[in-house]
Amino acid sequence: MEIIYHGHSCVQLITNGKSLLIDPFLRGNPIAVTEPEDIRTDYILLTHAHTDHILDAEPIARANDATIVATFELANYMSWKNLKTIDMNIGGTVDLGFAKAKMIQAFHSSGIFLEEGQIIYGGMPAGYIIQVEGLTLLHAGDTALFSDMKMIGDRHPIDIAFLPIGDHYTMGPDDALQAAEWFGAKLVIPVHYDTFTPIRQDAEAFVKRIEGQGQQGRVLAPGEKLEITAGDM
Repeated sequence: MEIIYHGHSCVQLITNGKSLLIDPFLRGNPIAVTEPEDIRTDYILLTHAHTDHILDAEPIARANDATIVATFELANYMSWKNLKTIDMNIGGTVDLGFAKAKMIQAFHSSGIFLEEGQIIYGGMPAGYIIQVEGLTLLHAGDTALFSDMKMIGDRHPIDIAFLPIGDHYTMGPDDALQAAEWFGAKLVIPVHYDTFTPIRQDAEAFVKRIEGQGQQGRVLAPGEKLEITAGDM
């Protein structure tokens, strides 16, 4: 399987000619090196409705005839744009054929910002546990630290966790370190940092701390690819 980190919280998984993309935010992202028109994908998973997680969902979905997976409210909003969607909610699992995605809770907010200066309810924020190629991956979405992370880790043997470390809008490095321990991930990849001034962080220092508590960590630069199989874990 190939993992591509596109910056901010945007992660792409490619396996056996199939692709899923999480939280596409490329236009307006100062650290992104990929344009929306360069993306080829079959599914787009959205964790919540904030602009820095859904901005490019519509153009990418339209260009690829891809299906958007999101909470009931956000998926319905996308369907009103004549896009293919799968609506679901926290605790549910969707089978995409080549992968399964379970929606888990996150502690954050979620609203759709309209051009008319209005904000409409975007459903609950979420994360995903994705099973693909014998691997279990967790994308935490935008979240604060919460104690049920330990329960999630106890119930799901997580191989790779994508955790926000930016602070200010999500948990910072200290809380993400605790989250990594509770999730019990074998490999932790930091996301949601350095995009904007309030979320500047030293990701390499965070990874060293992860390794200090007996877990593996890896910093991926925007556009960087990681090839990994279940045998590597």
